[in-house]
Amino acid sequence: MKLLLRRNVSNLGHIGEVVEVKTGYARNYLIPHGLAVAPTQANLKAIEAQKHAYLQELAREKAALEAQAKLLEGKEFAIAARANPEGQLYGSIGPAQIALAVAKEGLPIDARNIVLDEPIRKLDKCQVTVRFAEDVEATISIWVVPLHESEDGQAEDSADAVESESPADDEAPSEQDAPENPSE
Repeated sequence: MKLLLRRNVSNLGHIGEVVEVKTGYARNYLIPHGLAVAPTQANLKAIEAQKHAYLQELAREKAALEAQAKLLEGKEFAIAARANPEGQLYGSIGPAQIALAVAKEGLPIDARNIVLDEPIRKLDKCQVTVRFAEDVEATISIWVVPLHESEDGQAEDSADAVESESPADDEAPSEQDAPENPSE
């Protein structure tokens, strides 16, 4: 049975194409879901107008994705993670952590757009591809830096540890210096 596609259907065709399908597939799925119609002259003209509008919308979306990819291209982001002395991480860095680090810089992306062959498992600089569409990509650099734990058990990365130390903290009396019983 020949049908005119009103929408893109995966593994079948794109909007505006006339395709040959089995009768059951046409009657039970394509026609009831509004994905295809009979290829009449009136339907061909209507679908051609829809196809034109669809292609314009697709071009606008692609332009927006290209602008977002241009903003991200070449940027560097740091992710702090716990690691052993040899530089192997105790866990791994995956797309969700990368998306979170990028979002903290004000450039939100979807974790599904991040292409990783395997999770990052060591301290190092890694090149990561962010694929927005089939032909729109950006490459970013991810620095995986060590996460240190302070004396009170709080985790802090190396940059925060330097900022938190101040000479005034050393001069203040600690709880250990105070007497246990105030009446003594």
